[in-house]
This record gives sequence, structure tokens and C-alpha cells, in this order.
Amino acid sequence: MLGISKKTKSNTNPSAHHDNRLSGDSNVCVIAEGTKIEGNFKSLEDVRLDGIIIGDLICDKKIVMGPNSRIEGNVSCSESVIRGKIEGQLTVKGTLHLLENAYVNGKIKAKKLIVEEGAAYNGECIIGEMMTLAATN
Repeated sequence: MLGISKKTKSNTNPSAHHDNRLSGDSNVCVIAEGTKIEGNFKSLEDVRLDGIIIGDLICDKKIVMGPNSRIEGNVSCSESVIRGKIEGQLTVKGTLHLLENAYVNGKIKAKKLIVEEGAAYNGECIIGEMMTLAATN
């Protein structure tokens, strides 16, 4: 009998916890580069955005934005990894990761915030337990 074993590589990248991975047990809505949506957009599943949304985005789960993505409107989600640009209020119930090249121009509300070198934001920023109080106002 011939035995074949697969070697798996472990990810030693310390920043791998905030990469482009989405939940493995859910469907993913992909908005490809070159796609432009005008109007409000809602998803019950994870969203991978590489295109443009002109309008509000509400996502019950995680949003991952690629480096060329853009949202002109308010964003609400559970978790978020941003490499693109957002013009509007951003509300994240969990952790917001602003990666290199990310830019947010507007009010940020999040339970946790991680900002990498090269990312930028302009506007009021409410982080932690205060976010829960601000969300009710």
C-alpha cells in the first residue's frame, strides 16, 4: 500500500489575523473591481469589496475591502478589514482593522481599532465601551 502524506505550511506571518480571509462557514458576497453599485446595499453574509459603492452598506458579518475599493456612504458591520477608502460614518460592532493605504473620512465607532502604518483617518473616533453608548445616541 502506498502512503501519501501532505505537509501543511503554518502561517508564521504575525499580521495574518487581519488578512483577506472571511468566515469559512458562510457565503461571501463579492463585489469585483470594475463594479459600481449606486444605492444602499445590505448583506446578511460576509462582503468582499473590490469595487465601488455609492450609498450605505449594512453587513451583518464581516467586510473586507481591497486596496482599490471605495464606499461613499455610511457603513455598518460586525467586523471589518479596510484597505480602501470610505467617505462616511463607519460603525463596527467588533474589531476594525485599518491596513496600509486605508483611508476613512468620517466618524468611526468601533469596539476595537487596529491601525497599521500607512493607514489614515479624519474625523471623530469613538473606540471601546464608549462606542456602545454612542451607538444608542
